[in-house]
Amino acid sequence: MGAIQSLFPTLIYQAPLQSKAVATRELNRQLLREAMQFAEDDEAGQRWSDRNYPGGYTSYGSLCRLQTVSPTFARLGQLLGRHIKRYARELALDLRARELVMTDCWVNIMPAGVGHSLHLHPLSTVSGIYYVRTPPSSAALKFEDPRLDRFMAAPPRRADAAPALQPWRTVRPRAGECILFESWLRHEVPVNQSRADRVSISFNFNWF
Repeated sequence: MGAIQSLFPTLIYQAPLQSKAVATRELNRQLLREAMQFAEDDEAGQRWSDRNYPGGYTSYGSLCRLQTVSPTFARLGQLLGRHIKRYARELALDLRARELVMTDCWVNIMPAGVGHSLHLHPLSTVSGIYYVRTPPSSAALKFEDPRLDRFMAAPPRRADAAPALQPWRTVRPRAGECILFESWLRHEVPVNQSRADRVSISFNFNWF
């Protein structure tokens, strides 16, 4: 009998940012307050969001390096550092010459009825999202199998196929958690079905 090998895995990392719930609640309170203030004051971001993020607000097109302007976001970057290191070890990345450094960090506020279409994070190494507020029924994070455009004549997968064999995989985060993935992996956020805002912070880490 032949042997089956699993090659070229796609690794997704999900974990609580901190072990202490009290510290996480306080951090999220501060992040939420600043995120809402940015959404109110950031006129350039409002205009960019009207064109590219209809119905919601993102500082991606205006304030995309928040770790350099806010001590709260800088603290978030520091806390993410140990998760980045752990994920990099799992990926077997050779970082002896250079380390991964946060290069981008921006806010996303997704009200009811707003989604984020399929995309990736170009010119980055590891990307991720930290979740500040995830109301019940708010959208999860949906990943696409990177081989999907090469399947050609492949039949569809059975509904009971293992998660690693599905063409799409949805990861449902909770507030206080971070999710990391390699930046080339395409992903989307379906429409928010909750009446409350879904608030997250996206970021990129790079080694060059």
